[in-house]
Amino acid sequence: MEHKHTHDKNGKQLKKSPKEPSCCATDEAIFEQTKKEEHKADYSNSIGLLKMFVPAIISSILLLIAISLENYFLTIWFTGWVKIAWYIFTYLPVGFPVLKQAIVTIRKGELFSEFLLMSIATIGAFAIEKYPEGVAVMLFYSVGEVFQALAVKRAKANIKTLLDQRPDEVTILWNSEAKIIKAIDATIGDIIQLKSGEKLGLDGELISENASFNTTALTGESKPTTKNKGEVVLAGMINLNAITQVKVTTAYTDSKLSKILEMVQNATKQKAPTELFIRKFAKIYTPIVVLLAIMISTIPYFFVDNYVFNQWLYRALVFLVISCPCALVISIPLGYFGGIGAASKNGILFKGSNFLDLIATIQNVVMDKTGTMTEGVFKVQEVVIKPEFNKEEILQMINALENHSTHPVATAIHDFVGQIDYTIKLNDVKEISGHGLKATIRDKEIIVGNFKLMDDASIKYDIDPTKIVYTLIAIAYDKQFVGYLTIADSIKEDAQITIEKLKALGVKTTMLSGDKNTVVKYVADKLKITHAFGDLLPEDKVNKIKEIIAQNQTVAFVGDGINDAPAIALSNVGIAMGGLGSDATIETADVVIQDDMPSKIPMAINIGKQTKRIVWQNITMAFAIKGIVLILGAGGLATMWEAVFADVGVALLAILNAVRIQNMNFNK
Repeated sequence: MEHKHTHDKNGKQLKKSPKEPSCCATDEAIFEQTKKEEHKADYSNSIGLLKMFVPAIISSILLLIAISLENYFLTIWFTGWVKIAWYIFTYLPVGFPVLKQAIVTIRKGELFSEFLLMSIATIGAFAIEKYPEGVAVMLFYSVGEVFQALAVKRAKANIKTLLDQRPDEVTILWNSEAKIIKAIDATIGDIIQLKSGEKLGLDGELISENASFNTTALTGESKPTTKNKGEVVLAGMINLNAITQVKVTTAYTDSKLSKILEMVQNATKQKAPTELFIRKFAKIYTPIVVLLAIMISTIPYFFVDNYVFNQWLYRALVFLVISCPCALVISIPLGYFGGIGAASKNGILFKGSNFLDLIATIQNVVMDKTGTMTEGVFKVQEVVIKPEFNKEEILQMINALENHSTHPVATAIHDFVGQIDYTIKLNDVKEISGHGLKATIRDKEIIVGNFKLMDDASIKYDIDPTKIVYTLIAIAYDKQFVGYLTIADSIKEDAQITIEKLKALGVKTTMLSGDKNTVVKYVADKLKITHAFGDLLPEDKVNKIKEIIAQNQTVAFVGDGINDAPAIALSNVGIAMGGLGSDATIETADVVIQDDMPSKIPMAINIGKQTKRIVWQNITMAFAIKGIVLILGAGGLATMWEAVFADVGVALLAILNAVRIQNMNFNK
């Protein structure tokens, strides 16, 4: 195996990146380095913020001086070309970028943009010698644009934090030596060495006995997660131990973090219907507004006796400023973007703003059981073996047979029995999908699986499986029923509160599972889930989903296994448990819950509802205020100052309303 970028042409190992702490770096040194980087980032952000406001500050100072000279000090020299030049100079810091953008949009074929409206209105104000109003309109518009940029920047912060979680380089052990390579060059089977405070670059299996990881970036949970030897660890997790070793099990581009990053980056491409409508509306609305403004300035010539062109042109310019659709064009996408950002902050990934709209309308949450509402970690509860059989010998044979399966039940049996006896010789091992295993030991057939498998093999048994709540694993040896094991899966800690919150939102709940019907009913009754169905194959789940949708209900299906992918694809909103969920399920789903906590389901619905509410508040506010001031402007009762409020003021209010969602507490 050969790795690039680790040695120079003479075979010497390349120096490590200065950003990497040495192997003997102390926690205090890492802490100090982190604090310095945070301080540097804060300083850089402050400088960047100041630069954004510099043009507006310059224009504000010059405008205040001009108004003072013109109205209070009454200086003789501040007239004529001096006055005009001063106002032009005052206008340029805020006006030039907008004029430039108007030209760019025209070249792209977008003739009627908000930039063009602002340019026409302000240049028109200068033409009729309304210099302060012309500068003020562009000044307030520019300030609004800065606040918009800040709001978008804040909305992107949570997502950017996630995008920064994948390191570009990893340290691997090669012939007992630590070497730094590009993460993308690491291959399956490589051993990654993680120092304290270092992020894991690829998915893998923990080789060290145990280790603690900070999973905040992936799950939104601040509580460290402890992993034991052999358990799965994911790219983006931060090692909290001194030295930890991980064996790479997934290629860089196939890691769960890579897939999550791709989802986040593509999320804003999927637009909500409301957002798409506003965009189409603005394209039709803006030309109509320009036409109406022209009509306001010219048509009165034919009907008004004392027609004064400058007066009606001023009204038309006021009309243009008021009618600028920037409050809608800015605040609505920002509202949805804020919703996606707020969800990401809480470990929920929406693949598009359209799913924020859809999830707000969910009437029935249909969920899988194992791995969704339960831990998905099975444990043997009881072993019942008939006295005529040797219990220890039977358990060893079962353990040897289950070693040929990757099913969670096999893991539970192995954990219970312990070390596998490899002296047991198995022949003709067969796994019957959805039923169990069978093989030959000492020329005698052993069967381990569900009671349907016993029936198919014509094995007679003397118990009623329907009377036992837990999952049953039946055992037969040499055509005789030997006994059974009971296996149970523990319910997740937050499963109960999940159902309570869903009911509080007025959402119905249904459980669909391939597990034994008595087990499914037991879990559903304990959690107070309205409807529950067990013993379902993947196609049965799909048919149940179709039945619910046929009742005119908007359905969300929540699952984690590859067998859940068809039901997720069919539902109105598919939700995947992304922590340990299958790749097929995660890729099919519309929403991914990163930490596998079911309580994030009602949280996702609540985020969707709050986002939709804020978007419609902004639409209503913008249309109401603009409508009132438009009528006043057309009648000459509103000046350019009222127009500024109707445009920039409403836009600022809408932006402030949109960013509220990023500060909301969705854990209630």
